Amino acid sequence: MKRTTRLLLRSFIGPFVITFLVALFFLDMQFLWVYADEMIGKGLSILVVLELLLYASARLVNLALPLAILMSSIMTLGSLAEHEELTALKSSGMNLGRILRPLIVTMVFVAGGALMFANYAWPVANLKFRTLLYSVTRKKPTLNLENGVFYNGIEGHAIRASKVDKETGRLEDILIHQHGGGRDGAGLVIRAQEGTMTTSRTGRFLHFDLLDGSSHEERLEPGVRQRERTFPHLVTAFSHQQLRIDLSSLDFAKADEALFKRAYEMMSLGQLASAIDSIEGQRSHAAQAMLDFGQRNLNKKTLDASHVFPMDTVPVNEVWLSRLGPAAERRVFDAARDMLRNTAQTARNQIDERNAKRTLADRHAIEWHRKLFLAFACILLFLIGAPLGAIIRKGGLGLPTVLAILLFVAYYIVTIVGERMVRSGALSPALGMWLGTLLMVPAAVMLNIRASRERVWKPFSRLWSTR
Repeated sequence: MKRTTRLLLRSFIGPFVITFLVALFFLDMQFLWVYADEMIGKGLSILVVLELLLYASARLVNLALPLAILMSSIMTLGSLAEHEELTALKSSGMNLGRILRPLIVTMVFVAGGALMFANYAWPVANLKFRTLLYSVTRKKPTLNLENGVFYNGIEGHAIRASKVDKETGRLEDILIHQHGGGRDGAGLVIRAQEGTMTTSRTGRFLHFDLLDGSSHEERLEPGVRQRERTFPHLVTAFSHQQLRIDLSSLDFAKADEALFKRAYEMMSLGQLASAIDSIEGQRSHAAQAMLDFGQRNLNKKTLDASHVFPMDTVPVNEVWLSRLGPAAERRVFDAARDMLRNTAQTARNQIDERNAKRTLADRHAIEWHRKLFLAFACILLFLIGAPLGAIIRKGGLGLPTVLAILLFVAYYIVTIVGERMVRSGALSPALGMWLGTLLMVPAAVMLNIRASRERVWKPFSRLWSTR
């Protein structure tokens, strides 16, 4: 390996790895900020949170990887130009394309790895993430009684205490509603002046030692008609009573992955292409069915009035409807109106179904293009960042970081706008998903031409002259 190649790779790989990890860290923090309310207070183990972060990180690679490439390319070339190393390489007879060749080859391998990751690892990560996030959001909060507030987290129970001592577990003015908890399946209400609350050693059960209270139990009346019921209930006073409540409803349990396995985000390129072909075939079948339906219902035979009035009795120069009586004429108009309404409603249903199929096909096409888009974005953003770094001649985390973030935000916004337009049906998936790329390719070409001719833009001319 030549010294030039080693110099470029050593200068690029370090910033690339660091910026990738930093970008992924900040994106993970944003994810935690968004879903913090869904996870706080549920007693999740640290392993569950770390597992969720791992799958979220895999889903955020499509943002962190292009941003890291853009930042590291600007920093690397800017640092080389700032320390005259890029000038020394050019003075030895190497043009900018020859200097960047090792990094371009590296980016090709990175893009290939990104495509393999998006095709194989991404669907698995999406499936695991959706399943785990769904399980986390469904988990009920851990037992946390507040003064005077009903706690409804335990299935079939509502618990309230006017005063709660969380250190000793002592409660005052306790009210417990047990829905369907009576011996006959009716409700049970327990009220006590004071008591203590403890959990079992395994944490499976919640024990209450209640003092000086009463219980009110509704009794069902099976086989008795509603208007004949007397609604009996049983009232029991006690000086001391123990109550045990099962806490299994608070346990964390993962949902079945089969609930999300057929979603388009969990498919590879081959599966997406097969699904798109299947949906397009269904749309073509629906279109043909709608055409056949229209031909059947617009056929003149369906408008033949011979079923209502004998056509051979109507003179040629006289409209047959005028020979009908008022009642028969009204029946004819009602039948025609119902037929047209049914025909119009069937046509609307067919159109809505075909539009729904088109939307579903577009969603699959978006994911198909997204996987290819990630690989191409790695190369494109490098071809933007490398010449830009050579132009501004500044390395480090100052100006290069600002420029990289601004460029990436603009690129990301245009891409998101294109995706939204695809989802709304305004653009085709092939055009909408590559809208940002089509706008950035001319910028990459212009930057490479300026960098190869060693032209500096006026905003950066002062940085050039003060060196």
